Amino acid sequence: MAYLARIESQNAEPVARPTTLWSTPANDTAKGDFTPLEWSIIRLASVDSLSTLREPGRFSRFINWLMGRTGGLELANPRLEALRRISVLSWHFGFTIPGDDVADFLSAGFTPDQYELLVTSVRRALSSSAQRISA
Repeated sequence: MAYLARIESQNAEPVARPTTLWSTPANDTAKGDFTPLEWSIIRLASVDSLSTLREPGRFSRFINWLMGRTGGLELANPRLEALRRISVLSWHFGFTIPGDDVADFLSAGFTPDQYELLVTSVRRALSSSAQRISA
């Protein structure tokens, strides 16, 4: 009965964390950075309009039906969808995003440091593209 064995703290050793890519948890946000998949979602959100955040109306559904389009534009993973939504808002509004949307982003498992990293990266990308256009 191993569960009745006594735990000796003087012999305790730290557990080594595996270094392979597949053993790292997907939602490991302790470092305050994004995974390559998350960065690609942030980049792709730059071309999304604000209308992708709303439910389609009757006319949009009719046009989609007429064109043979099925399914919505939202991502299947709720965590990645929250990232896409906050990314679209950041590309359009920067730090002036309503608190409810930020709260949804944080409740999806992201940290405030990641939110700040996201918005500053988006603002930096926008300012560098504006400088390229004016030069």
